Amino acid sequence: MSAPTMEERKACWGARDEFWQCLDRHGDDASQCEKLRLSFESRCPQQWVKHFDKRRDFLKYKRKLETEGYHPPEAAGKS
Repeated sequence: MSAPTMEERKACWGARDEFWQCLDRHGDDASQCEKLRLSFESRCPQQWVKHFDKRRDFLKYKRKLETEGYHPPEAAGKS
């Protein structure tokens, strides 16, 4: 498989951004964004889709830590 061209990369990133914006608008309810998800998957290599999915999860986790702080579990270290 050859590397995506600049136009293919731009199309992929655009589809990803539209899909993520839809998820943001609908509180991560993927059922509201199915068409955009299919467009995202069709315009991006499968490995990129996996990477972007993991990246979104990481960014959400990072944002949560930044706003709420880290709270260790109550039972940690207790026996």
